[in-house]
Amino acid sequence: MDSRNRTASKTLKVGDVAPDFTLKTADKKEWRLSNLRGKKNVVLAFVPYAFSGVCSAQLPSYEADQERFKDFDAEVVSISQDSTHALNAWAQAIHTTFPLLSDYYPQGQVVDLYGVRHLAGMAERALFVIDKEGIIRFIEVMHSPGEMPDNEDLFDGLRQLA
Repeated sequence: MDSRNRTASKTLKVGDVAPDFTLKTADKKEWRLSNLRGKKNVVLAFVPYAFSGVCSAQLPSYEADQERFKDFDAEVVSISQDSTHALNAWAQAIHTTFPLLSDYYPQGQVVDLYGVRHLAGMAERALFVIDKEGIIRFIEVMHSPGEMPDNEDLFDGLRQLA
């Protein structure tokens, strides 16, 4: 069963200003959404768990599509509630070069801000495309952790920015 919501999360909808946040990367550097305002489009990929099967297939697919993301002047970042230590090990294991952000403490603050906390407590698998002005232009929320988003739907969302 397809349980996707393609226009809104529990707290945000397409057309809203994306809430700003600062999180730590896997290598413990600060990453702030507003630092890309006016410079790049942003794809926020919320994922439930590092090292899980679907997540470990999803993120390498974004790594393989990095040139396509560059064509849309977009930076991909992943957000999970895992610690920076777990994300660092995972980034090395799956060979990702884009930022993996830790929403570990306070646990799930950004997950809640974006309205994508699953009933079981972890982040739902969700995608947000944010334009250079900080406006949300595409949302896809997968309510079942085993569902994988379709990259072509994501690229359709990015095409709307052109």
